[in-house]
This record gives sequence, structure tokens and C-alpha cells, in this order.
Amino acid sequence: MSATTVSLSEAVARVSAALERCRTLPENAAIVARALVAAEADGLKGHGFSRVPSYAAQAKVGKVDGMARPVVEHATPSLIRIDACHGFAYPAIQTAISALKEATPMMGVAVAAIRRSHHCGVAGHPVERLAEAGLVAMLFANTPAAMAPWGGKTATFGTNPIAFACPLPNQPPIVIDLSLSKVARGNILAAKQKGQPIPEGWALDPEGQPTTDADAALKGTMLPLGDAKGTALALMVELLAAGLTGATFAADATSFLDDKGGPPGTGQLLIAFDPRMIGGPGAVAHFSRLASQITAQVGVRLPGNRRMDLRAKAKTEGLAVASSLLAEIDAL
Repeated sequence: MSATTVSLSEAVARVSAALERCRTLPENAAIVARALVAAEADGLKGHGFSRVPSYAAQAKVGKVDGMARPVVEHATPSLIRIDACHGFAYPAIQTAISALKEATPMMGVAVAAIRRSHHCGVAGHPVERLAEAGLVAMLFANTPAAMAPWGGKTATFGTNPIAFACPLPNQPPIVIDLSLSKVARGNILAAKQKGQPIPEGWALDPEGQPTTDADAALKGTMLPLGDAKGTALALMVELLAAGLTGATFAADATSFLDDKGGPPGTGQLLIAFDPRMIGGPGAVAHFSRLASQITAQVGVRLPGNRRMDLRAKAKTEGLAVASSLLAEIDAL
């Protein structure tokens, strides 16, 4: 498969222009484009360019409102409620990050609850940005139904990512980002677009049988991380990201992957902590002691470091994008 190399800035410009042509405000298109290109640069292709055609199709029909601007309500000094208004999640998340950076150092702990939202992409990126501001951060997001309760057959929970980031002195933060399915559903979408099989053990087909066919997997259910423990965590995230925020539960949400049906209306919950207010002026240095115990072991790296290496390479060498996908994006 042939590939075309583009710089990060060119990639942002081309994705942003494609979204603008598909009924999206320029300011929203730029925010979404930066998020997708950042995912691609970090090697997370399931949240990168592969999402552009489906995002554009949804914006054209209004399943996601590319013209929407998030509405912010400061319920208390430490609680921010954000209505994404069925628009892209990224502008709402950007709004939440700005509000949390302001509120958390004053209050010690602050929460941003986002409802009527959409696919949030790489869950690790928002918490990383908060950690770069010196905060400890967590994100919980619910997604359309893809996993059955343990022992069940009907998809009830999403893959429901959890992300966490912790600042370290004079180095990038620790970033933990995991889907509660064995793999992120975006990996299966990317395999389908490439016409490739998926490994056995990722998903079940609509009849509940193991499959290596990406299309059958997307129509079936994902297997949970850690078996029953994974579905218990998915329930927790569902209650935090949708139950607590007033967003749509997974089983009632339409797909992020196509332009069928109404807006998915999912939710995200971000929590930020000021380590210095909670643990004192030496709190961040205290984190580094544990980090050092980990990295002192041969062959061990901190979570998130691999992304940093790929990101640095992408900045200097650009991104190799499948020429057919790039042509599809340019033709939108």
C-alpha cells in the first residue's frame, strides 16, 4: 500500500479544510484536526486519520453538529458543567481543560462534567495537558455499546476509556490511557479500512463466536480487559461518565463510526487535583521517587514514554499516511 509523507502542519491544514467543507465551523475544524493529527503522531492510528471520513459524514447529516459551540456553566467554583450541544467532543474538552487549569489551583480539586458529547479520541491527551500544568488528572469517557456484561451476550457497555496523568519534575508526565476492552475499537476500524484481519481474542461476532474478521467484530462485541474485572470497571465508567453527567448510556447511544441515527450524546468526566495543595510543596518531587524506582529497572519505561518518542519522530520526519486515505480526505 503506497503512502504519502506529510508534515504535521500540512496534515492539520488538510484535515481541517476537509471538515470545514463538511459543515464544520473553522474553529471547531481546527481543534478536531489538531486532535486527530496528534493521535496519528503518537502512533494511535485508530484515533487519527482513519476517523476523518466518518466524522465528515456525520457532520454532513448533523449526527454531530460541527457548528456547535460548547455551553459552560460554573455550578460552583470547583464544578464546571459543559454541554457539548451534540458537537465534536474536542472543543468541549478544550473548554474543560482551560476551566480546570483555572479552578483547580484555587480549590485543590475541580471537576468538569461534559454531556451531549461525541468521540473523545485519545483520552490520554487531555490529562497530559493538565499534568503539563502541574495537575494530577483523570478522565472517564463512555462510548456506544460494544461490550456485554460478564456472562451476557448483549452489548451494554462501551469500551469506556480511563486516562490518568501525573506531573514529574523536569520531564514529561506519566500518562496512563487504557480502553476497558482488550483493544480499542478504533484498532478494529483501522483494520477494516485496510482490509486486514484482526487477531483472535479481540472480539466476538454477532453470534457470540470468536472472530478475526474486522467487519464481523464491529457488528459483534468486544472482549473485555481482565474478563469480569473489565466489565466491572466499564460499569463504573458508565456511571461516572454518563450517569453522573446526565449523558446517554452506552446501550442508548448511536455509533461513532457511521452517519446513521441521531447524535450519540455520550459523556466525559474530568477530575483535576492540585498536588501541591493536597500533598504540600514537595508533592511532585515525591512522585519522582516512585518513577525513579520504576525506570531504574532494566528494560522498563514509564507509561506514555513510547508516545513521546513517536511524537518527536513525527515532528521531524512527518507522518506517512496511506495515499488512498489521504485522497479520500482531500475529496470530502
